[in-house]
Amino acid sequence: MKLTSTRLRNGAPIDSSFAAGDADGFAANRNPPLAWSEVPEGTRSFALLCIDPDVPTVPETVGRSDCSVPVDQPRADFTHWAMADIPAELREIVEASCSDGFTAKGKLQPAGPAGARQGLNDFTGWFAGNPDMAGQYLGYDGPYPPFNDTRVHRYFFRLFALDVATLELPTPFTAADVHKAMHGHVLAEAALHGTYTLNPALA
Repeated sequence: MKLTSTRLRNGAPIDSSFAAGDADGFAANRNPPLAWSEVPEGTRSFALLCIDPDVPTVPETVGRSDCSVPVDQPRADFTHWAMADIPAELREIVEASCSDGFTAKGKLQPAGPAGARQGLNDFTGWFAGNPDMAGQYLGYDGPYPPFNDTRVHRYFFRLFALDVATLELPTPFTAADVHKAMHGHVLAEAALHGTYTLNPALA
């Protein structure tokens, strides 16, 4: 199976139009276009995840002008998109069809392919203590790495072909729930990744 995009080149910088944030604040936050081919026989649905594995683990160092997040600081995963039950006949997701703009407190009913379900992304936890922003962030919300991070962040779009039409998932669900539910049902996986930074010294 192959995953491609007309707007993302594997390993290259992601355009700011697909980011949740840029140097001026919140950005266009459009989902990038994705297409896939060479789907294995027996595929009954797809699952899609977008994960940033380069998120700092010491919150006190994030977003400060008086210090930088060191490149060797331990990192953790941050989910930007989790979608399940994507219909087996689908072969593409159109640009901005699932997200077009950043919504404070999260998109309650994000757009997406008919029949698909979209889970929580990790902006839910990130904004949990902020009364102006706290909420359930469902669907796609793009890159917004700390401006003082000395590591360029990577964003992995991972598509899974599954032998079941529907995954057993809670409401709402997370990327971890998707991983657990699709265990033993993955027929193939395809991936594509881009990079993004708001650190002026790295841009």
